Amino acid sequence: METIEQLEQRLDSFNPQQRKETLDRLCEKVKKGEIELPQPSTDVNLHCHTFFSYNSYGYSPSKFAWLAGKHGLAVAGIVDFDVLDGVEEFLDASKKLNLKAIAGIETRVYVPQFSSRVINSPGEPGISYHMGVGFPSANLKPELKEFQIRLQKTAQQRNLELTKRVNKYLSPVELDYEKDVLPLTPAGNATERHICLAYARKANSMLNDVAKFWSEKLGTDAAILGIPEGRNLLNTIRSKTMKKGGVGYVVPDKGAFPTMTDMDRFSLAAGAMPTLTWLDGTSDGEQDLEELIDIATKSGVVALNAIPDRNYTAGKPDEKLKNLKIALELADSKGLAIVCGTEMNSPGQKFVDDFKTEELSPFIPLFLKGAHIIYAHSILQKQCGLGITSQWAKRSFTNIEEKNEFFRKLGESLKPADEEQLAGFNDKSKPEEIKISCNRSQ
Repeated sequence: METIEQLEQRLDSFNPQQRKETLDRLCEKVKKGEIELPQPSTDVNLHCHTFFSYNSYGYSPSKFAWLAGKHGLAVAGIVDFDVLDGVEEFLDASKKLNLKAIAGIETRVYVPQFSSRVINSPGEPGISYHMGVGFPSANLKPELKEFQIRLQKTAQQRNLELTKRVNKYLSPVELDYEKDVLPLTPAGNATERHICLAYARKANSMLNDVAKFWSEKLGTDAAILGIPEGRNLLNTIRSKTMKKGGVGYVVPDKGAFPTMTDMDRFSLAAGAMPTLTWLDGTSDGEQDLEELIDIATKSGVVALNAIPDRNYTAGKPDEKLKNLKIALELADSKGLAIVCGTEMNSPGQKFVDDFKTEELSPFIPLFLKGAHIIYAHSILQKQCGLGITSQWAKRSFTNIEEKNEFFRKLGESLKPADEEQLAGFNDKSKPEEIKISCNRSQ
């Protein structure tokens, strides 16, 4: 008889059928009362990477959904780099767990209006991390699928070329991309973090004095690196060899990334919400945040992503916390839904933010508001094409505040088990009709 812990470990299998069968077994235990899941709290994590891009704990979409249910998250969401491979699995798993869920994609884009200013990709003027959230499905029209595949292929080509350059510097520790890197992924979508892990494992397997090697190559005291594959080692490999100033770094060409407008056009056509990302407010670009938001909203952006945990130290109010407050309040005043999460794509990142701290507790209403807006959007878009970016939404509300409040209330009251009841509505339906229908199910 397998223990619950053993079943949970199997949720991270690269075999999709095994993940599905394992989750079904866990859900059966919940139905039988062998496992008790808590009622939803006010905690959210809408930005968790899965192993389809890089999760430092190896979590699959099903594993994150299961753990989100165990933690009692009010709303949970995944975001993967350049792919939508985990979307259907995550949404299906969440439905089984009666968990409110959203799914998205992240990539890097070029913002021509900020070509001389660093935004949130360190050392790269004009380049910004950018997202689409609340995808109703990963089943894209051919032209949209072609765009998404192009994102992935471009990223993989950058990784291949980067690995060749880093190989020369780290020789004799050299990677074969197909043999050493791609097996770390379930679907061939490797990231720089996979490459770092592969270098750490390769060095450990072939060298007698691994500490000396990394100390010399990275110019860092081996005692603080966490050899053989600790957080500091992986992050230092990445910063010293792959980012600006590193041996593997090459300044990207203007056409190396899609423009923000192109990415937003893709997200809108796929039924998702284009989302600006914010780092910490210290760069030249982010100090001009209102200008950036105005440019982004003209491009179609309707949400802003923030990672709270890296922007404050508990008990020590500082400049970053002040910047976080300014950014969240500005975004909210502009009508942007707030996407809040921990990423989980670097060792040591939390499963969920500590919202009970003095620093974060004031933002709970904003985080919940954004989570419920995006959840309602994704369900209405999936069931009847009436998401927050639809023509129906533009016609049905007199202003952004009214529209956001409708979606917030819907997302707050709607239960995952009742999502299909929205399928009968169409672009002639009135918001009040949808609200009444939803209230009847309570």
